[in-house]
Amino acid sequence: MSPQSILTLPNVVSLSRLGLAAAFVVLPDHRYRVALILVAAFTDVLDGWIARWSNASTKLGALIDPIADRLFVFVALIVLLVDRLINPMQYFVIIFRDVMTAIGFIVARSVPWLRPITFRARLAGKIVTALQLLTLVAVLVRRDLLPALIVVLAVSGVVATIDYTMLLWRERERPGI
Repeated sequence: MSPQSILTLPNVVSLSRLGLAAAFVVLPDHRYRVALILVAAFTDVLDGWIARWSNASTKLGALIDPIADRLFVFVALIVLLVDRLINPMQYFVIIFRDVMTAIGFIVARSVPWLRPITFRARLAGKIVTALQLLTLVAVLVRRDLLPALIVVLAVSGVVATIDYTMLLWRERERPGI
């Protein structure tokens, strides 16, 4: 794979979230951190739009985008946990869907009859990602919303996990898999 095939515009936009994550660590001001979260959310929408609009969607890009999303969220959450703005229980609720998706991905790649299944973004997963980013903002500017958002994230994380599990279950029954 050549560097040119990796450095497409959508992939560069996705990878920019790694720089945003690093900035989240070194910029302690809440206003800057909120701005970084909003830019990360914007780049998440932008990279997919550019890929579809320019017909530049690739398997690599489909892998880079969610990894960049997860890394940004994980880094931000670790910073908020270290700063004691969230507690360990809240941290685990917020990342529940991500942990379960990672486990599902490993299982799907380990089980021979699941290997051909292609993972795609799902609406339930996108909702969880949006809620995670909203929760990050709430931690910094509207802590009073945090308890309700944690409950909504817990429910949506379970729904997304079930949705991905059901997708795997249905896909394994397709002819040729």
